[in-house]
Amino acid sequence: MTRPVIIGSGAAGLTAALALAPRRPILLTAGCLAGSAASAWAQGGIAAAIGPDDSPALHAADTIAAGAGLCDPAAVFRITDAGPAVIEFLQRLGAKLDTSALGLEAAHARRRIVHAHDATGAEILRVLAAAVRANANIEVLEHTTATALAVHDNAIHAVQTSRGIIPAAAVILATGGLGGLFLHTTNPATALGQGIALAARAGAALRDMEFVQFHPTALATDTYPMPLISEALRGEGAALIDEHGTKFMHGDDLAARDIVARAVSAKYADGQAVFLDARHLNPEKFPAVFALCRAEGIDPAQTPIPIRPAAHYHMGGIAVDAHSESTIAGLFAAGECAATGLHGANRLASNSLLEAIVTAQAAAETILSRPQKKIAIPTQAGLTTHVPQQAPDPYLPSIRKIASENLGILRTQTGLTDALTQLAPLRNVSDAALIAHLIATAALARTESRGAHFRTDYPGTDQAQAISQTVTLPRAQPAKRAA
Repeated sequence: MTRPVIIGSGAAGLTAALALAPRRPILLTAGCLAGSAASAWAQGGIAAAIGPDDSPALHAADTIAAGAGLCDPAAVFRITDAGPAVIEFLQRLGAKLDTSALGLEAAHARRRIVHAHDATGAEILRVLAAAVRANANIEVLEHTTATALAVHDNAIHAVQTSRGIIPAAAVILATGGLGGLFLHTTNPATALGQGIALAARAGAALRDMEFVQFHPTALATDTYPMPLISEALRGEGAALIDEHGTKFMHGDDLAARDIVARAVSAKYADGQAVFLDARHLNPEKFPAVFALCRAEGIDPAQTPIPIRPAAHYHMGGIAVDAHSESTIAGLFAAGECAATGLHGANRLASNSLLEAIVTAQAAAETILSRPQKKIAIPTQAGLTTHVPQQAPDPYLPSIRKIASENLGILRTQTGLTDALTQLAPLRNVSDAALIAHLIATAALARTESRGAHFRTDYPGTDQAQAISQTVTLPRAQPAKRAA
């Protein structure tokens, strides 16, 4: 019988592997296990309604408000309701989470951020990876990339990898985000939307591709990617100031991320630098942030931290249902590469780790509920044509420049049209170009401003456009046999 295949080793991929252990899953990771996953970089924490003054309903209400009219309420309630159980699951694995001093982050009406100091993602990946390594039923293939998906009768059939072809009746894509398409990002440089490209070229529907969230407070250095300055600092009273020391958010430093990012971007457009004043905070509460700042020659206890916005999270991705299944039978997506309906147009802070774990568990439960199938290994001719990717992608520097200039915090018809013109010749030879082209196409079609998508030529919100956009590419045809 074929075994489930999981592509990606962040929080979603590792959770799925553990849940699928009875089926002896195969976990593919392009690097070392959990070594380059963005989940490990999550500083703030994981949102869960476990406080005495909180409830999943209140958590859901905050999530929907942040989503700017595009959340799927059923998905929101399902995922926020699972929050307390997810914390218990992680604690059973041994995660050292502080549930007594809950944090506050932007657009949350309650303190509900469960954290492990300011390195929550790293702690969660530590216990998940340890559990995966200890489970003899899980086969981990490190330094292995997926290059194509085989689809037959709209059902997944196999995965082509850098090691060969693996037959599979169930595949979970858990490949993370796409912030690496931009010149300024808090994501790993390798986060280029590869899973979305795999699904798109196989014919799966995509949803909400235009919505890219920019975190307003990345450390303004020449480092790539840029270190993140957690929103949790503002939750404890750190304030945004301009180069004159003036607070310009007028006490609204914990507004939704799109609002704060635009305010910071406006200061940069005026030629001003921006800083986060955290001089009064206790360094012991944020050891990772203070350490990374000091590594750059900045002591936050003495000097305000220079910050700037950076691409941080993609709300769109592979369209999935309540079971995390895409429009291709047996092809699932979990975590950031999936569009579940939780985030809408603007992700609520610290909802991503929660979503990754809940959606991975949902995918695994669905796979376990179905009988295993036996699938013969297809020939090369049975695989969909894939784009031969060079490592590194020689077009990536140009793509990053195009995306940063035209697909960033502020967008215009002229800029989006220029991006499409430049990206069109590359989309069939570069997955990164394909993803950037899809973002530009969706952004051009959305003639309004909503959440993380802001059009300076359409600054208002149009209630008639409070619907998700979906797109399906023509499915790549099987490669022809050589004569």
